Amino acid sequence: MLLQERITQLKREVVAYSNHVEEMVRKSIGGLLRHDLEILNQVIGEDEALANRKELEIDERCTTLIAQYEPKAKDLRTVLTIFRMNSDLERIADHGVNIAEKALFLIERPPVKPLIDLPRMAEIALGMLKDSISSFINEDDRLAQEVLQRDNIVDAFTDQILRELITFMSSDPGTIERSLSLIMVSRNLERIADLATNIGEDVVFMVEGKVVKHTHQEEESEDL
Repeated sequence: MLLQERITQLKREVVAYSNHVEEMVRKSIGGLLRHDLEILNQVIGEDEALANRKELEIDERCTTLIAQYEPKAKDLRTVLTIFRMNSDLERIADHGVNIAEKALFLIERPPVKPLIDLPRMAEIALGMLKDSISSFINEDDRLAQEVLQRDNIVDAFTDQILRELITFMSSDPGTIERSLSLIMVSRNLERIADLATNIGEDVVFMVEGKVVKHTHQEEESEDL
């Protein structure tokens, strides 16, 4: 099989993997909002198992392709982008599982407050993930750059949710455990947005050969 055919096949596989991971996060948030125990357990069980298996398969295919074909220039950047995307997608899947686990705790207890900002935050983070993958499929560096700009919106939601829940915990210590779980859900969504930003940066690198530095110190340290 020619190098270009192998790369095309690899791109199809990582896109299918990204769709599965995105659906995991959607199920986790949906399970929290609808109090759906079955769907949350599905994310933690069979969905996570499939995500882990696919991550290993794609990782192996990337390594084998580089060893066999020694790609150069744009081809090499594409394979390296897929390799990094694969790692980011695996971490997003882990965050989806984390959300599902916190949701299982929350749905068994009275709500601290109506969930308004959290679903909005989730949609923005998931939109970033979807658009980062679309930018990869279409090699659209402009869309990838737009994804980067949205990260600040998710950060603002994280800060807003934290401030509001601190107020609840201060006025009623009985809400502390539930409030901390909601904060952890928001933190996982924030990390998903950061990882979608990573993918956007990698797409810019793939298309332009230009390294775009992520401004979040946490991300920089984790990627070293």
